[in-house]
Amino acid sequence: MRFFRLLNIIFVVLRFGLDEFLLAHERTSWLLRPLNLLLFFRNTARPRAERLRLALETLGPIFVKFGQMLSTRRDLIPTDIADELAKLQDRVPPFASAQAVSLLEAAYGKPLHDVFAEFDEIPVASASVAQVHFATLPDGRKAAVKILRPGISRVIAHDVALLDICAGLMERWWEDGKRLKPKLVVAEFEKYLHDELDLMREAANCSQLRRNFADAKLLLVPEVYWDWCSETVMVMERMHGLPIGNVPGLRAAGVDLSKLAANGVEIFYTQVFRDGFFHADMHPGNILVTRDGRYVAMDFGIVGTLTDVDKNYLAQNFIAFFNRDYKRVAELHIESGWAPADTRVDEFEAAIRSVCEPIFDKPLRDVSFGKVLLRLFQTSRRFGIEIQPQLVLLQKTLLNVEGLGLQLDPELDLWKTAKPWLERWMSEQVGWRGFIKALRSEAPRFANLLPQLPRLLHERLNDNLAARAAPLLLEMLIQQKKRNAWLMVIALLLGTSLLFAAYTYFV
Repeated sequence: MRFFRLLNIIFVVLRFGLDEFLLAHERTSWLLRPLNLLLFFRNTARPRAERLRLALETLGPIFVKFGQMLSTRRDLIPTDIADELAKLQDRVPPFASAQAVSLLEAAYGKPLHDVFAEFDEIPVASASVAQVHFATLPDGRKAAVKILRPGISRVIAHDVALLDICAGLMERWWEDGKRLKPKLVVAEFEKYLHDELDLMREAANCSQLRRNFADAKLLLVPEVYWDWCSETVMVMERMHGLPIGNVPGLRAAGVDLSKLAANGVEIFYTQVFRDGFFHADMHPGNILVTRDGRYVAMDFGIVGTLTDVDKNYLAQNFIAFFNRDYKRVAELHIESGWAPADTRVDEFEAAIRSVCEPIFDKPLRDVSFGKVLLRLFQTSRRFGIEIQPQLVLLQKTLLNVEGLGLQLDPELDLWKTAKPWLERWMSEQVGWRGFIKALRSEAPRFANLLPQLPRLLHERLNDNLAARAAPLLLEMLIQQKKRNAWLMVIALLLGTSLLFAAYTYFV
């Protein structure tokens, strides 16, 4: 099956003429004409951007997700391609309405009119893994019903298997393969894709994010209606707003785009560093904006998590980076184990400075993050820095956030926006606020442990004293046995007396 899937991918690439992207160089462009003559099934009459979008839709969800990510990176790809790929965010062709009704009735085990008071069979959004219909619950609440695409698990399994084969070949034949850990990255990607196929897990993610931002004014998260949810169906509160990619509509509604962009940065850092739990699929199709300028999060199939250790090192890295303290950045990479222990700090510091210094004091529109990432990759390869699989989703999400910020406000200064928030967060973690917070979180454990301390201390002291006394008493017994039985008895009594005295003293 994998072999046939690979043949299918090659066929789709040739059918839509995507080899044009590879053969566009003047040295190889002459090959395009004979290929067009030989491959009569090619569809090259449409614009290149439209052909790329159609090819990604044909190849399936993994490729659609790749296109979604690319659509936010207008600093990396031409405008015509970015505009066309933006259609992948919520305009993937839907599956038949009759099939959606059939799937719902199979999931609930009853006719649809017995489940919902109203159900709109025309989908309002269709994505790579699922599509959404509006409905009304029996109690009158307005809801959005998300239905998993039929047969999607099998398609994803085949594509991930191909990715795993390619990753294995990279590790074996590419000199940087072992350092970059492509198989671990694919395994991490597969894990999150499978999580996305379980809508009960997505509902739990949504509920957690809603709880994290229950008192926040910047981000709204829909309520989950658990009684109507299953592994293939998720029912949640219907939310309203304008798509964040509709910049003219946002302007017409009076939304302050500069403030909106800055709020997006704050929401991202709050999720990552305060909660260690973040929405990891933040392309424009998954975000709405209310008319009063608040974000509305949608689609919670992919979330990322970070440990306290990861959060601490990342925050220190960001702050050192914002302060242009490249020596500290280098030291943190070595302390965390991301860089080899024998790395020379001064050389690593100089390399980081040469990459990062040119991009400061520039708005996003003047910064090519594609070039920055390329140079950082070259630097990491030079110093043998290993890829951290647990941070892959964070890196992807950061690219999404930067892409959104660029669309909303090209003048956004990402550094000045993020630095005060991170400094405040670090103060709360390591300053007196952090000390008070740690005491509060540990108080229940202390309350349970304190009454046990005298007994634990007594047992420990007794164990230590007995461990020290036993070898000495044994040696004395052996020697005294050779001399005189009466002396052996005296030694035994003396040892017992010492142990009894120690016991009464400590008690």
